[in-house]
Amino acid sequence: MFSGAHVILYTPDAEADRAFVKDVLGFDHVDAGGGWLIFRLPPAELAVHPTTGEPKHEFYLMCEDITGTLTTLEDRGVEVSRPISDQGWGLLAAVRMPSGAELPLYEPRHPTAHSASP
Repeated sequence: MFSGAHVILYTPDAEADRAFVKDVLGFDHVDAGGGWLIFRLPPAELAVHPTTGEPKHEFYLMCEDITGTLTTLEDRGVEVSRPISDQGWGLLAAVRMPSGAELPLYEPRHPTAHSASP
């Protein structure tokens, strides 16, 4: 029924952050016209969590080796804005995008949809 998911990151400097995703993170992309880049994402998962506050959505890039990923990104000049912390369910960190926005990364320590048998 569904063919994929489309994630939108709203940012004060979309052009700089698009270049970051293309050149630094190295995501494959297509130009939808006029430099409007659409990026291919790695396989994705969706989790639904309860909240007593306002509903919200979050976006994380998952890593198999968050330490190695952060080292690679730092070698490319990326600022680690939140160092690795153990959340129990996984190791969490974040990097700073050119616009100043944070991009959270995590290494799951829980079963993932990709490791489950069909």
